[in-house]
Amino acid sequence: MKTSKSIPTSKLSRASKLLSTGAKVGANYAKYYGSKLIGDEDKAKEKLDQANAEDIYDSLKDLKGSALKMAQMLSMEKNLLPKAYTDKFSLSQFSVPPLSPPLVVKTFKQYFKKSPTEVFDTFKTQSVNAASIGQVHKATKDGKKLAVKIQYPGVADSINTDLAMVKPIAMKMFNIKGDGADKFFDEIKNKLTEETDYVLELKHSQQIAADCKVIPKLIFPKYYPEYSSDRILTMDWLDGVHLSEFTKMNTDQAAGNEIGQLLWDFYMYQIHVLKKVHADPHPGNFIISKDLDLMAIDFGCMKSIPDSFYKPYFELAKQLNVNRSEQFNESLYALEMLRKDDSPEDIIFFKGLYTELLGLFTKPFQASVFDFSDKSFFDEIATLGEKFSKNKELRKKNANRGSEHFIYMNRTFFGLYNLLQDLKADKIIIANYLKYLD
Repeated sequence: MKTSKSIPTSKLSRASKLLSTGAKVGANYAKYYGSKLIGDEDKAKEKLDQANAEDIYDSLKDLKGSALKMAQMLSMEKNLLPKAYTDKFSLSQFSVPPLSPPLVVKTFKQYFKKSPTEVFDTFKTQSVNAASIGQVHKATKDGKKLAVKIQYPGVADSINTDLAMVKPIAMKMFNIKGDGADKFFDEIKNKLTEETDYVLELKHSQQIAADCKVIPKLIFPKYYPEYSSDRILTMDWLDGVHLSEFTKMNTDQAAGNEIGQLLWDFYMYQIHVLKKVHADPHPGNFIISKDLDLMAIDFGCMKSIPDSFYKPYFELAKQLNVNRSEQFNESLYALEMLRKDDSPEDIIFFKGLYTELLGLFTKPFQASVFDFSDKSFFDEIATLGEKFSKNKELRKKNANRGSEHFIYMNRTFFGLYNLLQDLKADKIIIANYLKYLD
């Protein structure tokens, strides 16, 4: 694989990269308008999506950092974006062009004040996995096999710059008005900042390993503070295959269900018991052992769930409350999905929209056992997403709705649902996590 010998870190260099990408996207649209006039419009649109996905990803993979992290987040929205985008952006999960070996050594010395060979007995300068914020290398120390994650240079310092460039595009795409929009972008900025702090990630990782030790066959690596810093994180090497590889090769339905149940229990236990959740459920963060252990890594993105959000959020998941107008209204206001300045027409419109959306999205919580292999469930989500995207009345209204906590909670559930779909898990016991309570 091609390696990166340098990464744009200045505001000017990163902005220039995105501007050149914008020019390519503009040219792709010009070709599309010409093609659809003389040929099949659907094929022309498919070519447009493929060309744009290629050009946008090629730019982001060179920038790395928070810009690429956003592509990773979008790759999880399988039912909301064209397949060309989700397929291409999914490479950001663990298959990004890595730093070149000389740049790896230079970066390590910059962060640790010593070369890798001064710290470890052996260290492979070729990375084994490269993602949006850092890449992983194999090493050994005193007979132990280790995984050493090294953050890309300049990533932490470029978060504000990247968000400033992406913000106007995101506001246009998601119909976000200026008034009240800052809380959403502050939430993203805070989480991205936390993800670049490997001292905090080490603390999160050790804490969640201790808190979830009651769940059998859920494995966490041991972390080594003495070989870590704010930009380097060292842990045990875990043997196995990434979840995405497992889903491609697995033909055993029982095995898919076993891993799926473990995954579901892990998330339900975090959400309902710990009130803090690993809000980055993509395949690159889970490894499956030959004994079907679920091994969880990368806890940079942890989302605390305040009671003021938790209670109304899960009240809405109960079908009874959706049908009880007064309690439904209270939850919608508590979650800022309805606003005090809404007109009577707005209230009727958004209540209808949320009833339809919640009725579908909370289906797993309406059952004792749920089939995540059911393609119709995900087709319904895709259809509803397309319906809302084309709703002219919705585009006219202020979409600054919902608590900022929705960003990472919804991301968590979308990611979890998609992982279970990939596993074809068809017999997930929804309340199974309760058996791990004292």
